[in-house]
Amino acid sequence: MILDASKRVRPSCSPAELILPNREERNSLKPNLQTTAHSYTLRINLLANPRWKPWVNFDGYQKESVMTEQSIVSCNFERHSASILDIFNEAIANSTALYDYKLRSLQSMVNWFEAKRSGNFPVIGLEDSEGELLAFGTYGTFRAWPAYKYTVEHSVYVHKNHRGRGLGLTVMRELISVARQSDMHAMIGGIDAMNTGSVALHVRLGFQHVGTLPQVGFKFGRWLDLAFYQLLLDTPANPFDG
Repeated sequence: MILDASKRVRPSCSPAELILPNREERNSLKPNLQTTAHSYTLRINLLANPRWKPWVNFDGYQKESVMTEQSIVSCNFERHSASILDIFNEAIANSTALYDYKLRSLQSMVNWFEAKRSGNFPVIGLEDSEGELLAFGTYGTFRAWPAYKYTVEHSVYVHKNHRGRGLGLTVMRELISVARQSDMHAMIGGIDAMNTGSVALHVRLGFQHVGTLPQVGFKFGRWLDLAFYQLLLDTPANPFDG
């Protein structure tokens, strides 16, 4: 498994988030347009026009402002256990992302990280420039029998204050890359069938719906259906028994 801890990514936005100034506003801003062979940088005064959003990229122009830089990191207990625990417990208390009732303790993270270490499973995090964990993803054993050795079950979680920014997509892409490097063949996501956001994310990445188990969970006073989505990878090159 190879993780580039120095890998930097920039936030993206959907077309719906893009608000362009009108002609009068553009004239009032008097932008300084710097031209290079391949790109143009439009420098503007954000205070003069609050309608501009600081992360917008469009048509070869990049608006420069205070931008949150994100780093992909390999998570460890010492640095990330408390943040991961907070994300877990918020999901347990307020969603069906985890079919769990009781909040977890910090001690539970000791065993969690040890299971990842002993199984050589990744825990991939996405941090901002100040080191805050925005999202993370991991995978682990799909089933305990040896012949499942090329199959893993994954999960991705995004902090409640940072959802809707494409962070889950960034983490998932890195997780898929690591799975290929580790010679995995199948990735399985068990998703609550009503979690349309997670379903859409997996479909976008090429996962196929391979089945739904109806009413296998019960939480918040209702039955829950568990949907399975699968991605088949082109690895390993030479699978073997044993």
